[in-house]
Amino acid sequence: MTTGEAPRPLKADISARDMRIGIVASRFNDFAVSLLLSGALSCLKEHGATEDLIDVVRVPGAWEIPVFARRLAFSKRMDAVIGLGVLIRGETLHFDLIAREVARGLASAAEDSGVPVTFGVVVAETRQQAIDRAGGKNGNRGHEAALAALEAAAAMRKLAR
Repeated sequence: MTTGEAPRPLKADISARDMRIGIVASRFNDFAVSLLLSGALSCLKEHGATEDLIDVVRVPGAWEIPVFARRLAFSKRMDAVIGLGVLIRGETLHFDLIAREVARGLASAAEDSGVPVTFGVVVAETRQQAIDRAGGKNGNRGHEAALAALEAAAAMRKLAR
């Protein structure tokens, strides 16, 4: 590149064909998590994923998402991992502690493994906010997390060439 030239952006096709994707989804607050999971699976299939290359692990709650995401990321089988869950504020600090640690744990899994791990965990003040972000008026964070996972995995493949 000569002086004055704009850097060439790394463009990656967003295709799930031949990509192995892990999804870790909590069962707690399943009224909304099931919508996130449906959104993620729909996105992956829209982009060419096949069911045999998608591993879905259901865990008790959001607290457990990072350890399973980490296990999948370090398995050397996954192109990307998606964490899905829903946290709704209660009357204690429990919500803040869990939200912070889930975010930290997913970031750590990605950084330590080198495998893209996306954050599809809805952190909401109310049940309605959770519904709105899990397929309601504010979109579907599961779909968005899956799309981010595909884009990041494709970019990683391009960097590896």
